[in-house]
Amino acid sequence: MMKVVGVIGAGAAGLCAAHHISATPGMTPVVWEKAAKVGGTWVYTPQVGKDEHGLPIFSSMYKNLKTNLPKEVMQFPDFPFPEQEESFLHHTDVLGYLEDYAKHYELHQYIKFGCNVEEVKPVEQDEEPTSWSVTVKDLEDSTTTTTVCDAIFVCNGHYSVPKIPSIKDIEKFHGRQTHSHDYREPEPFKGERVVMLGAGPSGLDISLEVAAVAKEVILSHNHPIQIPSELPANVRQTRGIVAAHENGFIFGDGSRAEADVLMYCTGYEYTFPFLSEKCGVTVEDSIVKPLYKHIINVNHPTMAFIGIPSQIVPFPLFDIQVQYFIKTVKQDIALPNKTTMEQSIQAAFADHWNKGQATRHFHKLGKKQWNYNNDLAALAGIPPLPPYNENLYDFVSQHRKKELMYYKNMSFKITGPDTFQHLK
Repeated sequence: MMKVVGVIGAGAAGLCAAHHISATPGMTPVVWEKAAKVGGTWVYTPQVGKDEHGLPIFSSMYKNLKTNLPKEVMQFPDFPFPEQEESFLHHTDVLGYLEDYAKHYELHQYIKFGCNVEEVKPVEQDEEPTSWSVTVKDLEDSTTTTTVCDAIFVCNGHYSVPKIPSIKDIEKFHGRQTHSHDYREPEPFKGERVVMLGAGPSGLDISLEVAAVAKEVILSHNHPIQIPSELPANVRQTRGIVAAHENGFIFGDGSRAEADVLMYCTGYEYTFPFLSEKCGVTVEDSIVKPLYKHIINVNHPTMAFIGIPSQIVPFPLFDIQVQYFIKTVKQDIALPNKTTMEQSIQAAFADHWNKGQATRHFHKLGKKQWNYNNDLAALAGIPPLPPYNENLYDFVSQHRKKELMYYKNMSFKITGPDTFQHLK
């Protein structure tokens, strides 16, 4: 009997899931996407706040964004980017790539657009494995339908609900407050003194853009060392904010500065508002629990979360995660029992803490992503990623640190399984 596999979201992870489900004999995907097109976070809109249906704007994409990873490592293993000279692509090129991917693998037939998933809950039954009741609202006519799925992929992304830290006396600050989620272009910051709180990828990129028009940009962060790159003349670094006052901020290094704007570049929350409590999934301190290998819901192993890890090369990781989960649903791979999976998670936590890493960074893989990918690929019986992925990723990471203003001008060519050529 054909297994129906639900997929929440038609961004990169959801499309990847739909592709591999549809390529698996005996399985068919049903994909729900609240937007009118594929692409998820890569669908740019100048709008902020709420959309025409009263739902929060999903995408955090800004007008001039270019990828901070070269296309040569970003691509899905079975679907290369089109040939072009640039390695660091404008977001419209990535969206075009995802649209081509959906077209190539004939995925549109499985996608229900304009459909917001309202509730996912396990079907009450005695026998395992768990099946899922998925209730969806059609945003055009407000009707709801319920579908029962044999397994489900949660691919709703985690770059859409801003994380706002608490700051002492922030209510006293008279200036504007915004989050990078709502940043679209630099012009509104012309002539202003802007404090950027956070120096992750978006904080750094947006600081460079805003510096071109702002009077001053203060990059406030708690990295162990200062960003070791040349920065625009009107950008300076301080420690994180410890308190606000009417006209500005006090920083962790004791310095003070007046400011017109505070932009939070402080990341995003993992949120799954559609999951009923019976799913047995919680989010605590930025950790989605209990997930075996950052993917599988230990309480109901027919539910998978794709793309939870951060500081990774996303598309290839999605591809491996999806194929691994499908193998478990087909029972080509036998998962450990619940107790063993829970012990595995606890061991991973212990390792994380023993290395002195913050609890909230448990899903942040960084250099660990390569072993993680290789382990999953081996379990799934699929080819590992070619070594050039790690080699090129490391090369770009080093240049990004030291040449933040210029590294996106570089371009590359893959010359073998291990090797790449730096063209410019």
